[in-house]
Amino acid sequence: MKNPVALNRIAENTVFRKGDVFVLFGELFGRGYATGLLDEARRAGMEIVGITVGRRDENNALRPLDADELAAAEERLGGRIINIPVMAGFDLDAPAGGPTPTDLLAAMTLESWERDTLDWDYIAQCRDIATARFTGALSQVMAVLDGMIADGRNVFFAHTMAGGIPKAKVFLVLANRIYKGRGARHMPSQALLDSDMGKLILQNFDEVSAITFQHLIEASATIRARVEAAGGQVRYTAYGYHGTAVLIDGSYRWQTYTNYTQGYAKMRLEGIAQKAWASGIKATVYNCPEIRTNSSDVFTGIELPLIPLLLALKKEDGGQWAEAQWQACEQLLLDGVTMNDVIGKITDMQANTVMRPFYDFSAWPMANSQAQSDLTIGTSNEITQMHRDGKALVSDHLSALVVEATGKLIFGETSDPAGPVQWLNHDIVARRLNASHHAAEPRAAEAAKDAHLKVA
Repeated sequence: MKNPVALNRIAENTVFRKGDVFVLFGELFGRGYATGLLDEARRAGMEIVGITVGRRDENNALRPLDADELAAAEERLGGRIINIPVMAGFDLDAPAGGPTPTDLLAAMTLESWERDTLDWDYIAQCRDIATARFTGALSQVMAVLDGMIADGRNVFFAHTMAGGIPKAKVFLVLANRIYKGRGARHMPSQALLDSDMGKLILQNFDEVSAITFQHLIEASATIRARVEAAGGQVRYTAYGYHGTAVLIDGSYRWQTYTNYTQGYAKMRLEGIAQKAWASGIKATVYNCPEIRTNSSDVFTGIELPLIPLLLALKKEDGGQWAEAQWQACEQLLLDGVTMNDVIGKITDMQANTVMRPFYDFSAWPMANSQAQSDLTIGTSNEITQMHRDGKALVSDHLSALVVEATGKLIFGETSDPAGPVQWLNHDIVARRLNASHHAAEPRAAEAAKDAHLKVA
């Protein structure tokens, strides 16, 4: 895409109602965007259905959840889980008796990995085996799901699969240097992408984060045809990341985290949505603002663009509620440190000439550089040190707000989506939050006044 397509309206749900079916296509693991969308589905009275990626046993065989795991997962989800394992990616698949791609990576060392090569014909075999496993399991899942969707019901498929990092020790060491390393510990991300290890990982990212969306759309064709033939609606959503517009020097400007290695897979995800949309299928990728999640915490500095959300809340007329968020964040800082101090550090980083090349949307995702990594990671570490508690950060508070807002925005917009790819920038996120909270202030004040009069 040449330019980000920003969502600029706050839509309300006009399609989904009590008894309709919400399918979470990806397991729910704690912090993440999906919790906000699930809250909206529950609020609408939808029936929640989930899947599982399953678990690997001691022999690497994929298995369903056991009784305790299933009960815990269903309680976390608030719905029923179809207990057929649909683990994505090919990093742990191989012909019988052969090494998995992860095994091949594990044989590489810190001294050899840039020179080590892979047998791509063999990797293709592993990939084909994984694809057959995944699509076979998905067909079984869809057969069960079909029986759970009564005639006259609408269906909302929410794709949340992402990731695909192989658990190879050598890569984890390299990732630590790429995403957290400064000075002598810095490693250029391009070195990884140029290696066979990097090429393998990019393929696995594609399989997990993007191609699973295509498999979902194709595998649910029978359900979609039946629902639509009965006059119902079917929607597909997926979570993308492709930078976000945040307030910089008083105006909203696109920026991004660098190096976001999964960016190539996220662009492929957008392409899958565009192709489905051209075929008349309402599938939309929503590119969301940066937040802190269990998986994103590896990317030191990805949380920094969250903090200007406080400025956006004020700019979009958040009133007393916006001020309350500012104060709640300031209370997390050390004595004598203010939110203005924190924002000043981010402003200085954004204005630094080192960052200017990285504001080029058409060049995304760009490789990192020594100066950019030093500046981004250094700023992140400095801001963390400004907190009272390293486990209670301003970015945690703001992440929860973004999760809430994106859930409401996506659920509302998906009734009548405007296109296959939409950016949820800080302006619309702030407007959504202010509409939910600031607008409630006069009502709350009026209710309190009425209560006081009745008591009097």
